[in-house]
Amino acid sequence: MKILKVNDQISIKRSVDNGTEQQRAIVKDIIESVRQNGDQALKDYTEKYDGISLDDFKVSQAEIEEALGQVDGKILEIIKEAADNIRSFHEKQLRPSWMTTEENGTVLGQKITPLDSVGLYVPGGTAAYPSSVLMNVIPAKVAGVKRIVITSPPDKKTGKLPPAVLAAAKIAGAEEIYKAGGAQAIAALAYGTETIAPVDKITGPGNIFVALAKREVFGDVDIDMIAGPSEIAILADNTAHADEVASDLLSQAEHDPMASAVLVTTSYALAEQVSAEVDRQLAELPRQEIAFQSIENYGAVYVAENMDEAIETVNSLAPEHLEILTENPMELLGRIHHAGAIFLGRFSPEPVGDYFAGPNHVLPTNGTARFSSPLNVEDFQKKSSILLYSEKALKDNGEKIAAFARLEGLEAHARSIETRLRK
Repeated sequence: MKILKVNDQISIKRSVDNGTEQQRAIVKDIIESVRQNGDQALKDYTEKYDGISLDDFKVSQAEIEEALGQVDGKILEIIKEAADNIRSFHEKQLRPSWMTTEENGTVLGQKITPLDSVGLYVPGGTAAYPSSVLMNVIPAKVAGVKRIVITSPPDKKTGKLPPAVLAAAKIAGAEEIYKAGGAQAIAALAYGTETIAPVDKITGPGNIFVALAKREVFGDVDIDMIAGPSEIAILADNTAHADEVASDLLSQAEHDPMASAVLVTTSYALAEQVSAEVDRQLAELPRQEIAFQSIENYGAVYVAENMDEAIETVNSLAPEHLEILTENPMELLGRIHHAGAIFLGRFSPEPVGDYFAGPNHVLPTNGTARFSSPLNVEDFQKKSSILLYSEKALKDNGEKIAAFARLEGLEAHARSIETRLRK
């Protein structure tokens, strides 16, 4: 793993993958076909891209119950406990509607309303991601969303969804589930088919075709984000354990060849130890080739002159995940301004957040933590302003409002006020 100084060029930001012209054209064709031909298009694309013919996309209650029986009881208990932790965390994010009354009788406020329906895309086909189900469904449920739809690509051999995914959906409280993946699933969620009614918002990660489809339908529906490859930055001093730092870096590197793993440290000795330890652990990983490409192309150890320089560097990166492995990590928390999730101390490695602790693992990537937040309850709600002006308030302020309207050249706006003032 290469060791550099922080004054060397440092970045884990990669240009957002807009896909190739051919990929964008394919996605647009898929979306238009689903809009025009509904279920038949969904069926055709499932056969073309997933290699299996399905007559019915909806997962039956019998299939859900069967899946529950196929998952080991201990694993079910772990999923339930994780769900409880995630639910408890997100319930603390709930905010009430509010109204205030002024002395002149004016009532102002804000009404918070859950979205009517949301669609969650769960990647699959060759792997199962029950954690994605929990992290998307539970905040939507806590927000009060009544209709939650899950789509996920079917297994190419069985035509079914992974039992762990269906079990997680049941535990989280979502039972409208469809066997559909790719851009065609995003189109179905956005515009509907004979079988799948459209939703108001789509969340969840996917491949480049899913990402491009989400970008294409945005505006007709809302989306959570266009997520890039996973990334981790670790801020460490000489008290950190090299083997733990290396394992944490590799925990993200094994995600994707484009995942980024960066250590920023004030200790050159630690930098050397971590670099060697990454090489040693990498040789033992089942996903060695993926992790190697990630470390080779997007991994680095940066040595800072002091902690001030190290913190400045971390803030400039605005990483998706930030671990602080220093003698007193809590003392540094207030100086961290940009990070999707912050993990404090050696007993809080990033996978704790991925699966179990409670905070959401859907996080801003590619430096967008400068202005974005993790997926949360408010993502599944909308706000309406409430205004009730009293007669006294309008008479006290009407001339000012009319003058402001005329300042902008909007005479009818001004007359709307003055019509009432003359009575």
